[in-house]
Amino acid sequence: MKKYFGFIFTVVIFSNISFSQQFNVKDNYIKKEVYVPMRDGVKLFTSIYIPRDSTQNFPIMLNRTPYSVAPYGTDNYRNMVGPSQLFAEEKYIFANQDVRGRYMSEGEFVMMRPQIKNKKSRNDIDESSDTWDTIEWLLKNVSNNNGKVGQYGISYPGFYTAVGTLSNHPALIATSPQAPMNDTWLGDDFHHNGAFFLPHAFGFLNGFKRERSGPTQQYKPGIQFGTEDGYKFFLEMGALKNANKKYFHDSLSIWNEQMTHGNYDDYWKSQNVAAHFNNFTPVTMIVGGWYDSEDLYGPLKLYEAAEKSVPKNTYLVMGPWTHGGWSRNNGDTLGDIRWEPKTASWYRSEIELPFFNYYLKGKGTNPLSEATIFETGKYRWHKFNEYPPKESKLKNFYLHQDGSIKNNPPKEKNSFSEYVNDPKKPVPFTQDISMRMGTLYKVEDQRFVWNRPDVISFETEILNDDLTFVGPITAHISGSTSGTDCDWVVKVIDVYPDSTKNTIPNPRNAKMSGYQQLVRAEIMRSKYRDQNWSNPKPMVKNKITKIDFELQDIMHTFKKGHRVMIQIQSSWFPIADRNPGKFLNIYEADDSDFQKTTQRVYHSAENQTYISVRTMKVAN
Repeated sequence: MKKYFGFIFTVVIFSNISFSQQFNVKDNYIKKEVYVPMRDGVKLFTSIYIPRDSTQNFPIMLNRTPYSVAPYGTDNYRNMVGPSQLFAEEKYIFANQDVRGRYMSEGEFVMMRPQIKNKKSRNDIDESSDTWDTIEWLLKNVSNNNGKVGQYGISYPGFYTAVGTLSNHPALIATSPQAPMNDTWLGDDFHHNGAFFLPHAFGFLNGFKRERSGPTQQYKPGIQFGTEDGYKFFLEMGALKNANKKYFHDSLSIWNEQMTHGNYDDYWKSQNVAAHFNNFTPVTMIVGGWYDSEDLYGPLKLYEAAEKSVPKNTYLVMGPWTHGGWSRNNGDTLGDIRWEPKTASWYRSEIELPFFNYYLKGKGTNPLSEATIFETGKYRWHKFNEYPPKESKLKNFYLHQDGSIKNNPPKEKNSFSEYVNDPKKPVPFTQDISMRMGTLYKVEDQRFVWNRPDVISFETEILNDDLTFVGPITAHISGSTSGTDCDWVVKVIDVYPDSTKNTIPNPRNAKMSGYQQLVRAEIMRSKYRDQNWSNPKPMVKNKITKIDFELQDIMHTFKKGHRVMIQIQSSWFPIADRNPGKFLNIYEADDSDFQKTTQRVYHSAENQTYISVRTMKVAN
């Protein structure tokens, strides 16, 4: 880990929109399509864009994807190549590859193919070996390359970039795993702390993991939902096993496969990239978004793992973005929330392009500090030499009987708040009508559930000074349930003053007076409370039990005049599947298994409920 220093810097954007709109890829690049042979004989379809400028040599930018390198055909060009149009204007060689078993590539596709540590034969292949073999072929067969390669990718391609980094090919100089899928059971995409993220898994797998008989340019479409109301659709679907009975009818093997791995067994453990993310040689810039509803866990855990073995080779960039939001648009808005800096435009021109230019072209200077972090709430960038910053100090925020939040623990005896969770009327995670998990819920006004009887809320006094949270937030619950299992959802919320005016227009004309902006939220399934993810155990009915879990990281300032709110509930539907209130395999539960349960959250001298988080003073 590196020492800490921090400062705030002003963002200046120089627009290149008019020039980019005039840039024509076909006029400036030659497109080739090739099959690149792997060591086991499988050939991977690769689309290569080479600058028409033959007066110099260029680095290769590699992107490996399961989402297609379309359009296919040497006369059909993409409108944009590379991480952004800036790269096309700068001139690189771009190699885009359909990964093994997807679209036009040969072979068998394996979901998040596990790494093989000690390869003993030509048939011991993984995504790292495919990356190595691809780079070897490109260096030998693509003219005008300068012998240096960079790799990048967002989301699933971020996974391929992370494991590609582990190939340690000597020509692979710089990589950037962006919103990488890292562990889809512990915290990315499909599960969070044992809870199944239903609409995202259902929708993604339905549209993505369709079977094929061989290389193809297009997959068959998934099932049609027949409605845009996800809350109604999934509630009427009922128990998880009904998805196959009512909709998939054994047409989606990956769904059935995942339904047989309810616990964190070897099937999931083998896919955990962070467990292998060490001892790599490429300089690596990990990028993530504070408002990423799919893969916030991935970049943070990859960075944490890399810092333990290769801190000098690893950098972190976290901005106020949704999933992949840094690659498009200006990055100055989300839902009802607006801020001044055009963060995505600035990142593309001042961070991403200079990073690859420096390491692959020897051009300019390295634009990165150890961690480049955006502070939400006050909406400004910081550069740190250590993350979380060394100046930050851990502080506890305790819930009290009167509904307050204080830094000192409660003194009351046998004090608790109680609510009934009804799985037939679960607490919605958003007020939007959608089949998707979406992105806006990450900052959504929580007043639509604030007064429900199955949601309990606690607030600080009005803040006399700015309060900045930085790093992971951990929830510590002393709770009980009348059942043998239940879920706990903890939400940290920024409550705006009642005097707040709508000074900046927002799409839904939301009233910002008293706005309850979600800052961070997470769910924990009680049977995994000891974090022995492979061996769950039941709750003892009505017994006070300690449940600790992480809400993931944030850097957010609750401004003077605001309040901090904590909400607790036991359903968050349909973003997370419903807990039946019984200790059983939820993937095999029947509709009749779902029952009401009564939860108690204790806030007494003996049994405290609180969150712990680092706080720090940030200069204005």
